[in-house]
Amino acid sequence: MKSRRDELVDTALRLFYAQGFHATGIDKVLAEAGVAKMTLYKHFRSKDELILAALHRRDEQFRNWLMGEMERASTDPRERLLAMFDALEDWFEGRAFKGMGFSGCVFINAAGEFADPDHPAHRSSCEHKRLIVDYLARLCAEAGARDPQGLAEQLALLKEGAIVTAQVRGMPDAAQTAKAMARGIIDAALAG
Repeated sequence: MKSRRDELVDTALRLFYAQGFHATGIDKVLAEAGVAKMTLYKHFRSKDELILAALHRRDEQFRNWLMGEMERASTDPRERLLAMFDALEDWFEGRAFKGMGFSGCVFINAAGEFADPDHPAHRSSCEHKRLIVDYLARLCAEAGARDPQGLAEQLALLKEGAIVTAQVRGMPDAAQTAKAMARGIIDAALAG
């Protein structure tokens, strides 16, 4: 059974993701979580602290999911890199994260709503993206890329572009378009 704190964080994450951080009031989160205001302030001093807890939860969920999907797809690092785009397609199509649907990337959304790069929510979003690139760079090195960091940055850019295209233009097949591009970039980076 979930603790009251976990219930509060999960509810906040779901609402912030679907409706936005600024548009979602604390009273709505409390009502949906079935939690009293006193419980909120027992665990969090402010809405900003709740936002950070929700972003932290999503970071753990998303990275565990994405890395798990990539690692289940193959033992070959090159194939794992390509499998990222198949996982993204599942997410875009609503087959991942049951009950949350697809409303783009919560970290892209947070960085947009909290545009000041020094805001804790913006920094948390940046850290999430950096951790994904670090994972990709490790796979790129394992695959034998001459410049693992450079290749990881290129793949991350394709990933981010696919996410935004799927959200803004309603094109879940953007993941497969990005995968086709990634295949060429990976092959060129591994040729040698």
